[in-house]
Amino acid sequence: MATQDDILSALRQVQEPELHKDLVTLNMIRDLTVNGENVAFTLMLTTPACPLRDKMKEEARQAVLQIPGIKNVEVKLEAEVNRDNRLKDSKALPEGIKNIIAVASGKGGVGKSTTAVNLAVSLQRSGAKIGLLDADIYGPNVPMMMGIAEDHRPQVTAEQHLIPLENHGVKVISIGFLVDKGKPIIWRGPMLHGVIRQFLTSVEWGELDYLIVDLPPGTGDAPLSLVQTVPLSGAVIVTTPQQVALSDVRRSIAMFNEVRVPVLGLIENMAGLDCPNCHQHIDLFDGKGGETLSKEFDVPLLGQIPFDPAVGRGGDQGVPISISKPQSVQAQAFLKAAEWVAARVSVLNAGAERPLIQIG
Repeated sequence: MATQDDILSALRQVQEPELHKDLVTLNMIRDLTVNGENVAFTLMLTTPACPLRDKMKEEARQAVLQIPGIKNVEVKLEAEVNRDNRLKDSKALPEGIKNIIAVASGKGGVGKSTTAVNLAVSLQRSGAKIGLLDADIYGPNVPMMMGIAEDHRPQVTAEQHLIPLENHGVKVISIGFLVDKGKPIIWRGPMLHGVIRQFLTSVEWGELDYLIVDLPPGTGDAPLSLVQTVPLSGAVIVTTPQQVALSDVRRSIAMFNEVRVPVLGLIENMAGLDCPNCHQHIDLFDGKGGETLSKEFDVPLLGQIPFDPAVGRGGDQGVPISISKPQSVQAQAFLKAAEWVAARVSVLNAGAERPLIQIG
């Protein structure tokens, strides 16, 4: 009869594809039971959005089935997101936040906020606890895109902490909830820094696996205020295919490198159009911006999102395409990108030296 040691020995032959260590060494095997020819255990993932979860589950199952006498293997998937070690030393940040991910762009109009919203929703639908911080103080579009009216005001606790509003399972805070609709925000850098700091340190976020921060375009005060307040787990850069976007994105990547924030990867928005009539793919812009930058800076191209008017309509109506049309090409591309963002954060938290698998 097979023993627990036999099972663990077999599972030591299965490696986590990104961390390059076996499942037993990584303490990913939990609640192991052996009952004659039946084996059951939990495979504890480093993120519920793991893009390789099905592959690991099947490899683990097949490894145990190779043991003589074992006929049935039940593998249950659960997840335990690790906290960025640097956040543990941050006294300003609430303890419940495990990772902070910035979404940035070199220029406006590339779909940065759309990407931030759909990444947040995709991660939440994968089972992660998500917060979304709208740090685009001068152009707060997140409330509309998340379907939360700007005239809704966050409640305030006895400790003078804001309680974030919530929709689609995502906790949201934005300056749009705190000023009158349509009122221009004319602030200098120190005031902007103060608001971003308050949104990070004086909001009752609760338990979050990932706090997504939608930054304003460019390399100005907001991203610098963010990195001066708390350590970032990483940044996602949004671009479009045309060559004119490349120089701006290069500056964003250079800025994050300068302040020692890992660039998790690039997302190329408006990456062509799949014509509904002729069923051919049409390039809307000349150039391969995402692919060019990916090779130039040796960072993964996490996803290419084809253009579809439904993406914009979803933002206008407050129902992101990842919710309104979850099986669409665009929603699936956002989901894949979100999974690889989570995977990259897991690799960095584990201190792994080898790079993330390049997205094909």
